[in-house]
Amino acid sequence: MPLTVEQIRADVADVLGEEPDDIPVDENLVDYGLDSVRIMSLLERWRRDHGVEASFADLAEQPAVEAWAPMLGAAA
Repeated sequence: MPLTVEQIRADVADVLGEEPDDIPVDENLVDYGLDSVRIMSLLERWRRDHGVEASFADLAEQPAVEAWAPMLGAAA
């Protein structure tokens, strides 16, 4: 099952202890407390559950949901 933008937001919110509606799609997630450990955790989850092949470096370079969606193969 491919990832969706909504699922990415929900997963990011989960690791940050926030509500998905509080996670912007167009802002730097580092400003919301996302760090390298959490990015790795998300990436491992997405690799396991969705077969994602993006690298940590790809995600760390552009930590925003809208930037990640195409890298993660997310359906709009």
